[in-house]
Amino acid sequence: MEGIFILIAEDDADDRFLLQAAFDENAFKDKLHFVDNGVEVMEYLQALIDSGNKAELPKFMLLDLNMPKKDGREVLKELKQHPELKKIPVIIFSTTNNEQEMRRCYELGANSYITKPNSFENLLKTVAALRSYWMQPSGISL
Repeated sequence: MEGIFILIAEDDADDRFLLQAAFDENAFKDKLHFVDNGVEVMEYLQALIDSGNKAELPKFMLLDLNMPKKDGREVLKELKQHPELKKIPVIIFSTTNNEQEMRRCYELGANSYITKPNSFENLLKTVAALRSYWMQPSGISL
């Protein structure tokens, strides 16, 4: 399968390592770009736009909710209000498994909400399913 660009906002180094390993283990040739906090998300995406590289925007984004400087909820709200970034599919990827929190994220514009798997085997399956879904021709296109 061809490689795609995925932006991952995750402040936990262990979770970043496991996500990278899951993509590698599934033999995906994707370009993963990790940022540590919500401020970095917005700065990185704005830099792509400012440099005229809108075609380089991510196919989709995994967004942790609980990050320093600017949390995932704030980032989600900003993204969905931005005229050039609002089309990026945002998948909330969080340990928070609370129905009220999920509802709030969907109201803010999240395209999906996934609770982080509790094992590497389940993470492998989750990564494969996520990627498969967002690579389908019927998926949201930018």
